[in-house]
Amino acid sequence: MHLFSSREAEKKVRKGIDWARAILRGTYLARDLGNHPANVATPSMIAQTASVECQKRGIHFVSYDREKLEEMGLGALVGVAKGSMEPARLIQLEYRPSKAANAKPVLLVGKTLTFDSGGISLKPAEKMETMKGDMSGGAAVLGTMMAIADLGIPLWVVGLMPATENMPSGTANKPGDVLRAFNGKTIEVINTDAEGRLILADALSWGVKKFDPALVIDLATLTGAVTVALGAHAIGVLGNDQKRLSEVLEIGERVGEKGWQLPLFEEYFEQIKSPIADIQNVGGRGAGTITAAAFLSHFVDEKPWVHLDIAGTAWVESDEPYKPKGNVGIGIRLLTHYLGKLSEDKDLRKPEKRESRKK
Repeated sequence: MHLFSSREAEKKVRKGIDWARAILRGTYLARDLGNHPANVATPSMIAQTASVECQKRGIHFVSYDREKLEEMGLGALVGVAKGSMEPARLIQLEYRPSKAANAKPVLLVGKTLTFDSGGISLKPAEKMETMKGDMSGGAAVLGTMMAIADLGIPLWVVGLMPATENMPSGTANKPGDVLRAFNGKTIEVINTDAEGRLILADALSWGVKKFDPALVIDLATLTGAVTVALGAHAIGVLGNDQKRLSEVLEIGERVGEKGWQLPLFEEYFEQIKSPIADIQNVGGRGAGTITAAAFLSHFVDEKPWVHLDIAGTAWVESDEPYKPKGNVGIGIRLLTHYLGKLSEDKDLRKPEKRESRKK
């Protein structure tokens, strides 16, 4: 029987402690942001928090304001934001260590809806206060970026956080309006409460165009339908690359953030066809989680892509083991461990430089 030397055992224990501390720091910050009142955790406040954490870690930080977003052509994000007095942001985080193993980045995109009233398609009043946590996907991206930087994971990773409120007003989107997303696709807004997919559409398509990633992963408290399907115990997992989907599911099982894969059959895409635009933002009551993912698939340009619907798992009503009541900080353990695994993936590695032969 092989026994580790005490030095080897100590090294393994220290490594485990380092990982736990890094993940906890990111998770605690994500929980804190998600539990803050929405009049405190605004898009501007989240951008400022991200700036401070990035500066500590050497993560490149950029925050694009409303005027710049309009100039960039992010019409879906601007459309959702125009009903609110709070200025929208697109927060960009880039961690690129000198020893990064990958030639192209991994792109993380997190829905950062700091409060979701539903807009003109107003939500019921009951439990609307929990919609301050509709930015859990973005908080998970920030927490993950912090963790991988603290751990020195040798992987080039870009995080995008489209941040805004969704509010009803005289300037808000109306059912029947048509928006033009960054990639040029037109979207008929059937329900203004299906706004998360709109802000993700712009962030995904802009990130794909700007960074040409090797893999795209998005997280979002996207659909109530995922809670109906899976309850509060599993993340809805969908995408277009079975290898990556299987890897994410395996890691989630191992770290205690379980997922369950749902199909993306061609028939589901029929539900989001619009008679007046390229697509519409909802596909009816049936298979709501799946049609939301089908919608997002139009904005990843056929890049390998994994979608995590965390609407059922991001918030708990009573204390559970390692899950205090309120915002859970879901996804940070899963993503940090998965990105650690990807740093060793030969399919993402930079091509080795060949020495020129002397003539």
